Amino acid sequence: MYEQASHSLLNEILIELKPEIGNARMRHFYTRLGANFYAIHSLFHLLYGERPDFKEQMASLVETLASRYLERAPGLRKSDLAREKDYNWFLSQKWVGMALYCDRFADDLKGLRAKLPYLQDLGVNMVHVMPILDCPADNSDGGYAVRDFHQAAARFGTMRDMEDLAATLKKRDMLLVLDIVVNHTSDEHEWARCARAGERKYQDYYFVFDDRETPDIFEETMPEIFPATSPGNFTWDAEMGKWVMTVFNHYQWDLNYRNPAVLIEMIDIILFWANQGADILRLDAVAFLWKKMGGVCQNEREAHLLLQLMKDCCQVTAPGVLFIAEAIVAPGEISKYFGEDAINAKECEIAYNATFMALLWDAVATKNAKLLNQGVKSLPGKLERATWLNYVRCHDDIGLGFDDNDIRLAGFDPAQHRRFLIDYFTGRFPGSPARGLPFGENPKTGDARISGSLASLVGLESALESRDEVAIEAAIKTILLLHGMILSFGGIPLLYYGDAIGTLNSLEYLADPAKAADNRWMHRSHFDWNKAQKRHEIGSVEQRIFSALKKMIALRKEITAFADFDNRQLLAVDNLNLLLFSRTDPRNNRNRVLVMGNFSVAEQELPVGALRAQGFFQREGMKDLCSGERILVENNAIVLPPLSCNWLTD
Repeated sequence: MYEQASHSLLNEILIELKPEIGNARMRHFYTRLGANFYAIHSLFHLLYGERPDFKEQMASLVETLASRYLERAPGLRKSDLAREKDYNWFLSQKWVGMALYCDRFADDLKGLRAKLPYLQDLGVNMVHVMPILDCPADNSDGGYAVRDFHQAAARFGTMRDMEDLAATLKKRDMLLVLDIVVNHTSDEHEWARCARAGERKYQDYYFVFDDRETPDIFEETMPEIFPATSPGNFTWDAEMGKWVMTVFNHYQWDLNYRNPAVLIEMIDIILFWANQGADILRLDAVAFLWKKMGGVCQNEREAHLLLQLMKDCCQVTAPGVLFIAEAIVAPGEISKYFGEDAINAKECEIAYNATFMALLWDAVATKNAKLLNQGVKSLPGKLERATWLNYVRCHDDIGLGFDDNDIRLAGFDPAQHRRFLIDYFTGRFPGSPARGLPFGENPKTGDARISGSLASLVGLESALESRDEVAIEAAIKTILLLHGMILSFGGIPLLYYGDAIGTLNSLEYLADPAKAADNRWMHRSHFDWNKAQKRHEIGSVEQRIFSALKKMIALRKEITAFADFDNRQLLAVDNLNLLLFSRTDPRNNRNRVLVMGNFSVAEQELPVGALRAQGFFQREGMKDLCSGERILVENNAIVLPPLSCNWLTD
């Protein structure tokens, strides 16, 4: 869009650019800058227009974008152009992701390169490498307390190793996902060290106060994120002699985005990692970016403006790179991180479907799909050029973030039902086979989240200990059922390392003082490659899980109806043990798949009259793509096996 004031300023900025930038061949850069500059200028003015240094900050931003474009390798620029042409490339059903810790999966970056054949054997072609940046050894928060945004930690290898990994992934047609921690830094970061030394410039990078007056005003409305381990939102720094905002941990200082220099620094960091070959960048803790007194300092409007600015700037320099919003927020808030009042995503193209994940775990505990059906109906919509990350487990705890009203509509009391779920997954509920632990338990309210590996939470650990083959089979079926859901629901399925071979809880973290107080490390164990080898042993637990997942992943890639084009229709049935939905290829309405999940431990009979009205079961049965068998109609009904997921076609 052409707008005189903003483009007059742009002309001034371009004239004053450094000669090495102004003289470079940058046709595509200038085209994109012109197309996006009105939006960039408008957003920047909304946030910082009252500052006397507004023009200088705008010039600094444009110079940052141009400098990083000059550094962008020819191969990456070529990829940008291809993805601009095929702009819905990431909505394809062919993408299947896995999140992993580099050091725990394969020791280091070189080791990860060597282990890529394992991922390709399973069918994974999108690799989310958990944080690898330099962090203090004892206060790293699992890699999210960054000391140096431009350097991999020594234990992972060198930046050359990072470049080699990115290049190898591209040769294998695999995507690289990396984390950018945008909300905070380690208290050992150079900016924090300068702030401690009294440099006002860098104290303005954070929220720093001489006394408790302002922090106490913030505390009136700010919730505690980790009340048990990190109460409050401010920490006294004795060396600096000031209070500093520390929402997550005392050693993680929150960045002050009221200062435009902080935003420009972070955009520069984002583009640096885009230039290292990242295809997708996961922006951590985006809901917390803007802090204001009198609010909860989460999901503020300005946080969305910041994300829009980051997106617009990335589209100028590295338009082939996508953003993931790491925003584990209320169901009604999450879709806002795609960008409100738009058709295409103008903030992040991808967001975690945390509500669907939590609903799946509810179905595991209740052995029915009452709340799952109700919750799916209430899931927020997405934009056309946006998609969900659907997952069963991740590195984090499991929060029970479904809507209270949905819980009531499903026939439960919200507080009592959440208490039941916590008790069930921590093994306190009578008869529960789960082996989880409560995380972040709040003694004041009784609220908690849940830690534990997938296999241990569904009962595989307890079943193996008791050598109960029936219970082992039920646990394996549950693992496959959950993955069958995320592979077919609509979006990019994200597996978690170890889940494909039934990795159990590990207590090794208790021996490490830096990790012992955080029980999430029980599901962040070192990958057992001896156990992985058992995937080739017919009849082993590992083989039963891995081979079935591998088959489902391969099938997903062939089913064009599983591409994510708002083509899912939830089907209402009388049997609340079941979740049914259809997926339809928008380019060919005859290409449809009926997905059926039975969350009960008993087989379920389902009349097909309503399904026939939807165009299914027009003949004697339908073929289940997963098993290769036909689901036959007898007495106008079908029977679904317990704990099963079926993908049915005519």
